[in-house]
Amino acid sequence: MIDLHSHSTASDGVLTPTALIQLAVAEGLQAIALTDHDTVAGLDEARAAADESGIIFVPGIELEIDWQPGIFHLLGLGLKDWTGPLRSRLVRVQEYRTTRNLRMVDRMQKAGIAINYDELIKTAGHHTVGRPHFAQVMHQKGVVASPQEAFDRFIGNGRPFYESKRALSVGQACATVHAAGGKAVIAHPNTLGIGWDELSRTLFRWKHEGLDGIEAYHPNNSLSDAHRFASLAEELGLIVTAGSDYHGIGRSNRRLGRSSGGRPIDVKFLDPFVEAA
Repeated sequence: MIDLHSHSTASDGVLTPTALIQLAVAEGLQAIALTDHDTVAGLDEARAAADESGIIFVPGIELEIDWQPGIFHLLGLGLKDWTGPLRSRLVRVQEYRTTRNLRMVDRMQKAGIAINYDELIKTAGHHTVGRPHFAQVMHQKGVVASPQEAFDRFIGNGRPFYESKRALSVGQACATVHAAGGKAVIAHPNTLGIGWDELSRTLFRWKHEGLDGIEAYHPNNSLSDAHRFASLAEELGLIVTAGSDYHGIGRSNRRLGRSSGGRPIDVKFLDPFVEAA
């Protein structure tokens, strides 16, 4: 059993990179990828913990892509160098994120919600502030009864305080991942917001822009849809991956090492990344 999509406190996960690796070992995983949002800050700690524990570690990242009508996140898996061009590119990506966050804070303040950016940074423990941190602060202040309510009523896509952020193009993101020695994989493809016929044509185009694979198996995908995504990937000569998108206990009902239908993630999905790992 493995997992090729997880998050830590380096972005919006609940567990530190070390604690995440320890949980993976306790759950019986043979390998795990850490794929925090727009940051590689947790990779060194996670790799050290994995080396000590004897579990295979796949360095990764999750990047947001400029895309309409849905949400496009790109996983960079099997990174070999996250200290060079990738880190430089992430400086700009973090600027995009900060600009978006400040717009959200401004809109909330104008609506009478007492929130400021410093407390969001304090809650996150770093500058990679995401909407889950907004939800956490809103819950702490009694604005909402739960973090999920914050998304449902205020900060989810299309809600009153939602703000999109500037992001990389498909080609830019794939080139950035490749420059770091990794493979570029579409995360949770069900969020793209396009039909199957259009998806096939679009994936073919993205393959020529550098796309390497599809995360066919994700907890938000039904098992039948996951199989369909996998078949489509194979038809196009793309890698098929699987992950839990684990953020931590209390953040969702996802379990490390489990994906579509709650099924354990087969070690076969590790094959394209063994050399990188």
